[in-house]
Amino acid sequence: MLDVDKALDRPSILEIAEAIEAQNGVEGVCIVVTEVDMETVGMEITIEEQLMNYENIVTAIEKTGAVVHSLDQVLTGERMITPTKRMR
Repeated sequence: MLDVDKALDRPSILEIAEAIEAQNGVEGVCIVVTEVDMETVGMEITIEEQLMNYENIVTAIEKTGAVVHSLDQVLTGERMITPTKRMR
């Protein structure tokens, strides 16, 4: 899961999704808007693909004008584990 920000007006989340989906091996993209302020939109982007090429994904996102802040979650292996929220 990637933590990504974009300007309020451009690019659209559709443009970001299309840029990610155009990368080799990408099977699915989920973009969830998590925060909106006066100038930016914060998003969590989850990508499902067979062979993750992190650098290509980041480059594709940044070419749209969005910024990748961090890689916040990784699931891998033959069996996917459902993460649980920590109570603080």
